[in-house]
Amino acid sequence: MPGMRFNRASIRRASVVALVVAASLSVSGCESINDLFSGKKDDATDANYVERPVAQIYNDAWKAIDQGNWSDAAKQFAEVERQHPYSVWARRAMLMTAFCYYQANKYTDAISAADQYIQLHPGSKEVAYAFYLKAISLYEQIVDIGRDQTNTELALVALQDIVQRFPDTDYARDATLKIDLTLDHLAGKEMAIGRGYLRDGNYIGAINRFRVVVEQYQRTSQIAEALERLTEAYYALGIYNEAKTAAAVLGANYPGSLWYQDSYALLSSHNMRPEMDKGSWIGKAFGFL
Repeated sequence: MPGMRFNRASIRRASVVALVVAASLSVSGCESINDLFSGKKDDATDANYVERPVAQIYNDAWKAIDQGNWSDAAKQFAEVERQHPYSVWARRAMLMTAFCYYQANKYTDAISAADQYIQLHPGSKEVAYAFYLKAISLYEQIVDIGRDQTNTELALVALQDIVQRFPDTDYARDATLKIDLTLDHLAGKEMAIGRGYLRDGNYIGAINRFRVVVEQYQRTSQIAEALERLTEAYYALGIYNEAKTAAAVLGANYPGSLWYQDSYALLSSHNMRPEMDKGSWIGKAFGFL
């Protein structure tokens, strides 16, 4: 079974926009932006530096968003923090910077901005969203199972962190769904390597990979195939007790699957039947022994 593919459209960007817009407009009071924040920057060391009122920078940023120019919008919001670092709007703009970089598919910049927000404002009510932006920016960088899975592992850690820190939020619920997909992806990577070993006759190497799936990714869609492949590999090595146990566990959990039919056919063609062995690590992994 090939590794799964991720549908990037599932991120539901429109709802994310609404969340951030709400956050950015939540400053209380009836004063105007210009009245609230009119601080001056002491030194302008950048030759291209042009000091602007915070209202103008925000307006320019939203114009860029309306035009779909997310990279420019991110730069505009970053200017708010640069030119008006001690204002409430600087904090809001920092989060918007991360969001706009995410929308622009500049995930490294989005993660950097989100990390900055988390470090500077750990007690903010919007910090959960910063954690979420970081996690989905990592999630968006998951690549096919034929390539290095470092970003997949980092995404998994970040998603699990959200569930642990913010358990009763929409962010946690969405993260939980993405965790399942991420685990399935990592299991798919192990399966792809294991299949290669099996084809090459490296049965020990194959067993080690399929064992990882059984012990670490038991709730993924890869598990039925992993048990069938273990039946094949152990049978090829002449370790029949483990081959029969793998088939027995497969039959107990997925009795109607094609994988079980293949395992049963392999054993029955050699006058064997699926049977649980009390000393098998496979049975213990599934709590049968």
